[in-house]
Amino acid sequence: MSEYLTLSETAEYIGKSKETLRRWDKEGKLTAVREPMSNYRVYRKSEVDTLFADFLEESVRETVSNYVEPQNEYTVLELFAGAGGLAVGMEKAGLKCVALNEIDKWACQTLRKNRPNWNVLEGDIKSFSFTEYENKVDIVTGGFPCQAFSYAGKKLGLADARGTLFYEFARVVKEVNPPICIGENVRGLLSHENGKTLQGMISILDEIGYNVVPVQVLKAINFNVPQKRERLILVGIRKDVDLKYEYPKPYKKVYNLKDALKKGELFDCDVPKSEGSKYPKSKIDVLKLVPQKGYWRDLPLDIQKEFMGGSFHLGGGKTGIARRIGWDEPCLTLTCSPAQKQTERCHPEETRPFTVREYARIQTFPDDWKFEGSIAQQYKQIGNAVPVNLGKEVGYSIVKFLNSYYSLSNPK
Repeated sequence: MSEYLTLSETAEYIGKSKETLRRWDKEGKLTAVREPMSNYRVYRKSEVDTLFADFLEESVRETVSNYVEPQNEYTVLELFAGAGGLAVGMEKAGLKCVALNEIDKWACQTLRKNRPNWNVLEGDIKSFSFTEYENKVDIVTGGFPCQAFSYAGKKLGLADARGTLFYEFARVVKEVNPPICIGENVRGLLSHENGKTLQGMISILDEIGYNVVPVQVLKAINFNVPQKRERLILVGIRKDVDLKYEYPKPYKKVYNLKDALKKGELFDCDVPKSEGSKYPKSKIDVLKLVPQKGYWRDLPLDIQKEFMGGSFHLGGGKTGIARRIGWDEPCLTLTCSPAQKQTERCHPEETRPFTVREYARIQTFPDDWKFEGSIAQQYKQIGNAVPVNLGKEVGYSIVKFLNSYYSLSNPK
């Protein structure tokens, strides 16, 4: 970093707005000077550091880690478990998985292969009763798919959602009666059916005895995941529990593709070699022309038109099409099929999709977590997963909540 910082750089450096800095300049707290070469108003980095040493140290200290030690053995029942992204994250946070339900047979094989001791309940959730876990499990989690409800009356009840997978999630929560439940979904749930679907879910949880914490969308890049994925988190607290749940605090550091695939802070070796999809020759010929961090608009005009077809004339940026990811940026959200048209995520240097192990790294799965099934099945499992590190940070927030809950329930 140079001796001088611009207004924007200073604002970013100390996490304050430009308006605040201008006000401080007027008040004489931190005075801008004229940069000798350009005559721009800049700040001396040494002055910024000296004046805000305490402040900077404090702000860094705030986000050192969300880690919390569990004070008891806390148990999780996971629904719609997929290939285990959320479950592995919860495990890393110190939570014990007592059972997982998943309908996809390949995902179930993946779970069993990696954790032979986990109780994997394979099959349609509708065919399972979970009453044996009543009052014996601390948390029920589940990434239920987003489906519309048919509205019956103004306030949606559990019976109105019958036939949807959210109904099954709520039914299991009701059967198990944990102090806290967590649903996760795509950001699109906020606007699905003009927000009615989410409101319906909140009113159903209310009916079965749970207050819903204000919903948040967590950005994976803020939680040690080198990928621009977002997940909506829906937290229900049982009504007899008078405790506030706090979402995990975001970290300031953002990891990029190089951190995912090379030895560094996130992983202690380069990504292992593995199989992967290939692009057809026609696509390779096009993508070869795209620079790092580039996309279809970086192609010659005639190739743009041919490659984009009818969508060339439609509005919108479509920045994920024919996209080559750069080493120094987080990856775009991974899809379930890496070679499909219009969601290309091309390797920075080689003209190919990411391999299975590269995909897993970008989702922060450990290298020893093996995926079962065909290459296509493996990509699907990884693409659908909650990033492990995001799951871990949510896990810490649950541990913190449960520590408080049990210390209040069983005061010494």
